[in-house]
Amino acid sequence: MVTSFSLALLCQASILAAGADTYANAYRTSTETGRPMVVMVSAEWCPACQTMKETVIPKVKQRGLLGKVAFAIVNLDRQRKLGRELTRGGPIPQLLMFRRTAEGWKLSRLTGGQSLPKVEAFIDRGLKRNATDRQTETVGKELPREEPADTQDGQGGGKTQLASHPQRDGLPIPPKNPE
Repeated sequence: MVTSFSLALLCQASILAAGADTYANAYRTSTETGRPMVVMVSAEWCPACQTMKETVIPKVKQRGLLGKVAFAIVNLDRQRKLGRELTRGGPIPQLLMFRRTAEGWKLSRLTGGQSLPKVEAFIDRGLKRNATDRQTETVGKELPREEPADTQDGQGGGKTQLASHPQRDGLPIPPKNPE
């Protein structure tokens, strides 16, 4: 019989095998290095989430893309408040990419179960955009509670949205782990 402790260790091992960090560590890495932050919001009961975590994300890591971003997986069941804030109550799985620009933080979303080529294209687009927007400072403040407005970014391949992220004191800020 598997104990809850053993199950927790198994889940943590699968997350680490996928190359995921905690949200707080990914946030810190992103603000310190300027690399985009990619967050996958998922749940254990979600078949599409499990497929992405067990199949797609390890292949993305193997191909080297996760090494170019700060990556975290947020479990909606365990981090309900953070997960809801990130997804705005929308469907899961969701991949979110936060990247700094001269105008502030930008947020791109990819919702639903996605194939390897779509996830790679999503991350590649964000990395290319980030490379052209390196003129901003590193900022590490907390996210205010207001919600940003979505606009379509016009990129094909899945439901991708691009939005400006909220600011505090005129400075761009991605969500910080509410731990």
